[in-house]
Amino acid sequence: MSLIDALSGFLVNNSLFVSVFITYALLVLLLDRRGTLSKYNITVHYFLFIPVLMIRTQKGQLFLDRLAVHKRFWRMFANIGLPAMLIGMVVMFLLLLLIDYIMIQSFQTQTVPIPGKMNEARNLFLIPGINEYIPLWWGIIALVVTLVVHEFSHAILCKVEGIKVKSMGLLVALFPIGGFAEPDEEQLLGKKEEPGKETIESQDQPGKETIAAQEPKKLATRSERVRVLTAGVMANFVTALIAFILFFSFLGSISPVGEVMVTDVVTGSPAELAGVEPNMILVGINDKQINNGNDFLSYAEGLEPGTNITLQLIDSKVRKSISLVTKAGNQTSPGVRISNVIAGSPAEAAGLKPEMILIKVNNAEIKGIDDFVSFMNSTKPGQKIDIHVRSNSSLNASIVIFSNFELAKHPHDSEITKGFMGITYSSESGAVSHSIGIGIGQFPSKVFLGMLQSIPSLLTGVTGWILLFSLPIYGFAGEGFPGFSGLITNFYEPVGMAAGLGDGVFWILNAMLWIGWMNFYVGLFNCLPALPLDGGHVFRDVVATSLSRLFGNGEKIERISNSIAVIFAFMILGSFLLVIFGPYAAYGF
Repeated sequence: MSLIDALSGFLVNNSLFVSVFITYALLVLLLDRRGTLSKYNITVHYFLFIPVLMIRTQKGQLFLDRLAVHKRFWRMFANIGLPAMLIGMVVMFLLLLLIDYIMIQSFQTQTVPIPGKMNEARNLFLIPGINEYIPLWWGIIALVVTLVVHEFSHAILCKVEGIKVKSMGLLVALFPIGGFAEPDEEQLLGKKEEPGKETIESQDQPGKETIAAQEPKKLATRSERVRVLTAGVMANFVTALIAFILFFSFLGSISPVGEVMVTDVVTGSPAELAGVEPNMILVGINDKQINNGNDFLSYAEGLEPGTNITLQLIDSKVRKSISLVTKAGNQTSPGVRISNVIAGSPAEAAGLKPEMILIKVNNAEIKGIDDFVSFMNSTKPGQKIDIHVRSNSSLNASIVIFSNFELAKHPHDSEITKGFMGITYSSESGAVSHSIGIGIGQFPSKVFLGMLQSIPSLLTGVTGWILLFSLPIYGFAGEGFPGFSGLITNFYEPVGMAAGLGDGVFWILNAMLWIGWMNFYVGLFNCLPALPLDGGHVFRDVVATSLSRLFGNGEKIERISNSIAVIFAFMILGSFLLVIFGPYAAYGF
């Protein structure tokens, strides 16, 4: 497969993203040539042919001066940030090397992961509304907070170290991708401007520049420059810490109300006539408490036609009792509903389809997710099994048997020893009671909440940090966790002192989750030793300082350190390109 074919496949699979981006690029080019952007003090920089807008403002200088009064505190703050950045730098660089190694090995063993969400270009950028893992509004709130604390910290430290802040603003590449505090680059980085002159923005004509006499400038020492650069990352880490502390604290303010949800209401059934609706939480039938799907199945199977029952339900946090009379045809349909079939898997090859209901594997009956998970944990790659499924959840659905189904080895994790079928299943068990007229699904709300609450205790090891970092993307079992929004909130209610907040508790949890995660991610990303990231500049200064101790200061040391920093930047860029295009190069789509 040629690189051109792989690129063509990539463009086809990301056509919407590419179309919007091309429109944006053409519009920027047109406005730039007309001089419209420079009129409003907006400049364009091209990074790998991507137009990035720098939207500047002079406002906020007095506020920065007031914040910078406490110089001792801010210097201590930034000094603590240096070891934090160096640790993040090592971790992120080793992580990229590990990803590269795994990808190269997968080419050699012909186990390259199938192109999917993880390597799509839109999911590599933290752009709410484009990245499908990040919810739009919570993502926007989190991104704004992240940019403000990062860039304000840079600006404050510039003021503390006597470095001029020429402007502040946003970096935009179709969407805001960052913020910036624009220091005097000659003072901070030693970049030379025209000698004896300085360009400043005209107050009478915004966007126009005038020439002013320039006084001799103080050049930042390496330690001063490092403090300015590490301040942004340190601010992100501190903000993430505060947000996560609040998030995990507020988890104690919600409690599960049940685990069984009404997913379907049969047309013309007693449940429909009585007013039962999908998404209600079923917590009891008569005096029987319903804790899980098996409780519902065992109780429903014993009902006689014409029995008066009362369903105990929770509808949008409101408890209801709905009475009905069961009808004839008391049959239940247990099983596990297939939500997705993975491309290229044994399940796809055999003909399994989404919405089929797994009811039996070999001689093991599958009444719920626990039964299925327990069976799969006992299997191994290469094992042949017989799978019994219903074609759908209706009572008259046909039974299909897939004989001699051969399980495969997990394609993405060589450490998993159990067999791989190639399906994903939803929290809905697929159980239907036709005498009552409802189908139910089970979500382990108590266990799920407990797993979230356990994350802080796991941060003493690598597992906890990986889980925290990947929570919105991978979750606990590949499902991702976007926060407490949508149907998941039906399973919980605020308790204790937070009860009066109502749904406000979920808003607080969502805001803290995404502010914490976004700041944590951006902080780590900026630790990468790649110019023009903060970590790249700090890495260059650390290399220059180390070399100068051995060989003394001089322009040669600066050139060598610059070259090393550039080499690392291209290595890291190559790693990202390998992740994006590697699967397309292997599969051609």
